[in-house]
Amino acid sequence: MKKVIVLLIVTISLFSCGGGDQSVSGIIEKRNLEEIRAKKTEITLQQNQIEAQLKSLDSAIAILGSEEKLPLVNTLTAKKEVFNHYLELQGDVSTKQNVLIYPEMAGTLQKVYVKKGDRVSKGQLLATIDDGGMSSQLSQLKSQATLAKTTFERQERLWKQNIGSEIQYLQAKTNYESSENMVSQAQSQLGKSSIRAPFSGIIDNVIKDQGTVVAPGQGSEVFRLVNLSDMFIEVEVPETYLGSVVKGKEALVYFPVLDDSITTKIRETGNFINPSNRSFEVEIPVPNKEGKIKPNLTAKVNLNDYTNENAILIPTSIISENAEGDQYVFVAMEPNADNEAVVKRTIISTGKTQGAKIEVLTGLEDGNLIIKEGARSVKDGQKVKIKN
Repeated sequence: MKKVIVLLIVTISLFSCGGGDQSVSGIIEKRNLEEIRAKKTEITLQQNQIEAQLKSLDSAIAILGSEEKLPLVNTLTAKKEVFNHYLELQGDVSTKQNVLIYPEMAGTLQKVYVKKGDRVSKGQLLATIDDGGMSSQLSQLKSQATLAKTTFERQERLWKQNIGSEIQYLQAKTNYESSENMVSQAQSQLGKSSIRAPFSGIIDNVIKDQGTVVAPGQGSEVFRLVNLSDMFIEVEVPETYLGSVVKGKEALVYFPVLDDSITTKIRETGNFINPSNRSFEVEIPVPNKEGKIKPNLTAKVNLNDYTNENAILIPTSIISENAEGDQYVFVAMEPNADNEAVVKRTIISTGKTQGAKIEVLTGLEDGNLIIKEGARSVKDGQKVKIKN
């Protein structure tokens, strides 16, 4: 190309300096109009030819210049990192201490000692039922038991002194033991007139008012007692994850209504496969220090079912696929000091996906420069420049 440009410059110089058959100045000196016009026409034609050649040269220069301008790309460096894959499921919050408290005996609800929202302790008295005179009967039985005890103790002392008959001793002993049993039974029956908290928690609802006639059985619930400190979520996991979702695996729980997340671990896994949906149950404890989490609250649960300590992760968006169905990426090979490198198409095999990233099982090594921006516009073997 340089030789052509030099040749054109020399040609133009010859014409301008009189290097033709007759110089321009010589023809002008002859003052022959026809010769002057003929020379002008000749030079004009030569000028047009030179201009056309210059345009061709400019076009060639532009094309060759653009070829020398390397495409710019961005790269990411492949590096090994810990990869945790999670199975996404949905469940509801439950508690094993969410119960309706029923009376154990029939009668009038004599006194209610708590109201809705009260915190109560295990064994605390919540309400009493009219005992129908059982307390008076218990007093009589205690008096009889005291007399039977005294009689037995005296008869026992006499028996040890070999005074009296054996039958008298045995009758006194039997009467005493029978009286004690009757007192115990009466106390147990009278205890049913007191409604006590079976565990510590919060009175969620007072269902029956003072003065209401109650009786054991459905429809006579007096209180709902809830303990919010021992909450858990039960989710159904497909049986295909039986070997990977096990006790102790990490669980990420998100509550959409509260816009709050917690990290916990699987507490128990079921030992039964439900034949209707081929799943097993997993129980996940839910810490509830602030008391914001309530029973039946919906939760999104992510269970860790796979971990790779030395995984290479890349964005799924930079992966292409050829006609044979092979997945591949472009790698910038051995960049020089000017960040210029040659593109190599690399076939890869992939594993699990989490979000926008995918695990690469084979095809890439730690430290490879993978083309990220510009991956769709480069080809195998092309020279590129890596942007800083």
